[in-house]
Amino acid sequence: MVVWSAAGPEILGGRPAGPGAAAVVGAGRGGDAVPLGWKHGSMANKAKNGDQPVTRQRMDKKIYEAELLRLQGELVEMQEWIKTTGQRMVVIFEGRDAAGKGGAIKRVSEYLNPRVAETVALPAPTERQRTQWYFQRYIPHLPAAGEIKLFDRSWYNRGGVERVMGFCTPDEYVRFLRQCPIFERMLIEDGIILRKYWFSVSAEEQYARFQSRLTDPMRRWKLSPTDLESLTKWEEYSRAKDEMFVHTDLPEARWWVVESEDKRAARINMIAHLLDSVPYEHVRPPKIVLPARPESDGYRRTEKALQHEVPDYATSLTDKDVPSPYQDPED
Repeated sequence: MVVWSAAGPEILGGRPAGPGAAAVVGAGRGGDAVPLGWKHGSMANKAKNGDQPVTRQRMDKKIYEAELLRLQGELVEMQEWIKTTGQRMVVIFEGRDAAGKGGAIKRVSEYLNPRVAETVALPAPTERQRTQWYFQRYIPHLPAAGEIKLFDRSWYNRGGVERVMGFCTPDEYVRFLRQCPIFERMLIEDGIILRKYWFSVSAEEQYARFQSRLTDPMRRWKLSPTDLESLTKWEEYSRAKDEMFVHTDLPEARWWVVESEDKRAARINMIAHLLDSVPYEHVRPPKIVLPARPESDGYRRTEKALQHEVPDYATSLTDKDVPSPYQDPED
């Protein structure tokens, strides 16, 4: 137990890490039984090319939203523990295109302090970065004390898309597989909490999500030429993932597979697993008292007529003007 001064936070304890999880996130929560709140028959897919058959019933939306909010409250608790104790955390989100990585990151970070928890989504490397040591461009984005970094894809680009699409040489790929375990052990030995999640989706479900994005103007931007080309390279990506796991699934830094046929269940399972894997404790925030407002010293506000105000568009709207709210077809 760590206790700060009376003016600062106290770590009260009482929440140990979970007793360990299965290789597939969500396994062990009721076995093969259908968990409470899941609807039968709304989603059923079988993975191809060596993946285990997957049957997923879509999680009831009300139960999903209630449990998500509870877990997000726990994420805020974990954030305060990390900030107070000076811990450092890296969470890696990997998986095929349209597997649900971005949606999971959005739910993880929704209520977190953006000064504490930052999403890292790097663009393609520049010409200069291509001449550097491969891991070099990721190092500036590693956390300092009290920070959480959520990597929307990571250095594992080299083990997946770069290998499959020919963006790296065979020698560069082999060097990555050799150096990656060393690099990650260095992070862990220095005290960084590292979690790696692979979001797994079947070929049928990925194709359905791509089709949905083609007709959804709010999400069409998510489709890139590389995404479309990946449809023709399913088995190549499968082999790359399998080989990557063989070399980088470390006792100190396991790969945790998140079954993502149902995005709602995937988010719940991933967040619950993350929380169970970290021995965070409740931090009592310092007592805050708002100061009294001082008396006016004669200041006079500038006349509104001299300011440029945003037009009051909101008051012009009526029930007839408001369309039905946007509904994410994949959610």
